[in-house]
Amino acid sequence: MRRGAGVAGTTIVALAAAVALLAVGVAVQAQTAAKRAITFKDLISLHRLSEPQISPDGKWIAYSVATPDVEANHSVRDIWVVPAAVGGEARQITRGGSDTRARWSPDGKKLAFISGRSGTPQIYWIALEGGEATRLTSLSTGADNELWSPDGKAVAFVSSVYPDCRDDACDAARDAAKEKSKVKARVYEKLLYRHWTEWWDGKRSHLFVAAVDGANVPRDLTPGANYDVPPFNEGAPEAIAFSPDGKELCFTANTDKDEALSTNGDLFTVDVSGGSEPKRITTNPGNDWGPAYSPDGKWIAYRAQLQGGYEADRWRLMLYDRQSGKIINRTENFDRSVESYAWTPDSARIYFSAEDKAEMPLYAFAAAGSGAPQVMADGYNADFDLSRDGRTLALARTSLTMPAEIFTADADGGAHLQQVTHQNGALLAEVALPAAETFWFEGAEKTQVEGLLIRPPHFDAAKKYPTLFLIHGGPQGAWTDAWGYRWNQQVMAAAGYVVVMVNPRGSTGYGQKFTAEISRDWGGRVYEDLMKGLDVAIAKYPFIDGARVGAAGGSYGGYMIDWIATHTDRFKCLISHAGPYDLVSEYGATEELWFADWEFGGPPWAKPESYRKWSANDYAAALGKYKTPTLVVGGELDFRVPYNQDLEFFTALQVQGVPSKLVIFPDEGHWVLKPQNSELWYGTFLDWLGRYLH
Repeated sequence: MRRGAGVAGTTIVALAAAVALLAVGVAVQAQTAAKRAITFKDLISLHRLSEPQISPDGKWIAYSVATPDVEANHSVRDIWVVPAAVGGEARQITRGGSDTRARWSPDGKKLAFISGRSGTPQIYWIALEGGEATRLTSLSTGADNELWSPDGKAVAFVSSVYPDCRDDACDAARDAAKEKSKVKARVYEKLLYRHWTEWWDGKRSHLFVAAVDGANVPRDLTPGANYDVPPFNEGAPEAIAFSPDGKELCFTANTDKDEALSTNGDLFTVDVSGGSEPKRITTNPGNDWGPAYSPDGKWIAYRAQLQGGYEADRWRLMLYDRQSGKIINRTENFDRSVESYAWTPDSARIYFSAEDKAEMPLYAFAAAGSGAPQVMADGYNADFDLSRDGRTLALARTSLTMPAEIFTADADGGAHLQQVTHQNGALLAEVALPAAETFWFEGAEKTQVEGLLIRPPHFDAAKKYPTLFLIHGGPQGAWTDAWGYRWNQQVMAAAGYVVVMVNPRGSTGYGQKFTAEISRDWGGRVYEDLMKGLDVAIAKYPFIDGARVGAAGGSYGGYMIDWIATHTDRFKCLISHAGPYDLVSEYGATEELWFADWEFGGPPWAKPESYRKWSANDYAAALGKYKTPTLVVGGELDFRVPYNQDLEFFTALQVQGVPSKLVIFPDEGHWVLKPQNSELWYGTFLDWLGRYLH
């Protein structure tokens, strides 16, 4: 009898709980319905937060904020600070409009930053309390990558100078003469004569050091060097570092003769006092990058790719013993690529970030020993900084439903995760942003592959929705649980589409073998993964209308769109942005030749069969067979995938009577970055989808 009563009682409690849950669900649904769909205007209004930096006393976090100005057609960038304790008010401390890279002085009283307010980028500093900024450098060639010396008396930085000039007057005079001359011809005798969006001007990025009090002229520590410090500005981790005693600087450089064919970055050290040649301390044929001295001065941590010529090789975290020269590969058994990292103040542990299955967790491990890394913060952490006492983490966290905001967490295990900035809170409270769902399926060779799906806002399960199938670039890249601005999935879903993304072979975050299996197989397993992923999504989600699916992609994703256009008619429309179409002609016009050499086994004349097999233009006759309406987009300043690829693809489409449209931006490169151009891009993108899917 009591057991019966107990069951009855449990049933009543369960029923009450179910009713309560239903009420909550109805309330949430009503609240969501009250929110509107996000628009491009919303997207372009969001503040873009990055680079959190904790003050030495742990009380403040400085960070950068970029906000697009549509009318001016550029982003306004300034430095903000917020108390590390929750509840404090964030405040803007610079108003130069082009201010980035905030770095605390060792005493925590001021922040150095880079600003172009005077025309060329220079180093400035400003007091924590605000006020007027003080200019530290005035080189005609500008300054970047600033770094305080440990005693706060000097700043190291890089500046692009003419290698044979010995002072700034020489650099300035040469630039003035070039500007004055009516002859604008570009003349070269070596490769890598242009990169991304810029033609090489004969300058090299050199390493400088300058006294903060301005007592001396900035000193070039790599005078005459015919190489760049660093080879490219890749962001975090830092490319240069001071030793704890301030007597030595370590930096990355590629001294190989043919830089267009080489990924061989090595670490060098140089005496800060000058007068001595830099000393090479690593000789790995792959890329060594991002030196970070341990606080006790015994080690230099850095990350390395061990395979020369392979830019998508796994980044290992390495430790260089400064006394013996011995190198330890600390993450050889950790099958993920190390991104940023930081030492604890006692030199016992190292924190680092690494992409894992569409997320970017933060890990930590003991510097000495062989223990596996422990997760200290889950989710997607775009940037992080560790407080000087090793107790607090500052994180720039993001997701597919949240642009980056600054959070803090306990460094010991990531507890007490708290959001300290809410600079996009008011706008986000107005818009419906459906969370991403993940699904797994069996791809080529029965390999497990992950997909992500976003439903349109105000979703109705009784309806059938058209679907947008997105293909990422790289090809060694991934769709992640992170907010984006160039291909924002929420804006796309808001137009009434189910957005499906698959991380096929070649994607990062799933182990190096998975990443490597796209090379020399561009249209093979990856294509099978993509098509199977779409098939699974259509079968799994009954609200997807499988007869109304469009596909879009950029860079390698654009290549795959070109490949799809010549291999199937399953899509109602296609959008190709900056996609390689003729791999042979692209080889002769791109810049980083090591990429194509690795991906296809050598240059076209050495491996013609590889280029022909995977080049969409070799199958161009099928365009007229399938006749899939295709939008083609590119930029005239795109030196990575030169826009002749877009022209060739569009020509082949037009000649064969395929409904097609070409959009070329004369002032954009591989990505569309200017606000007004971005508005046109999104408008054209969504209009093309709407024409064929709605």
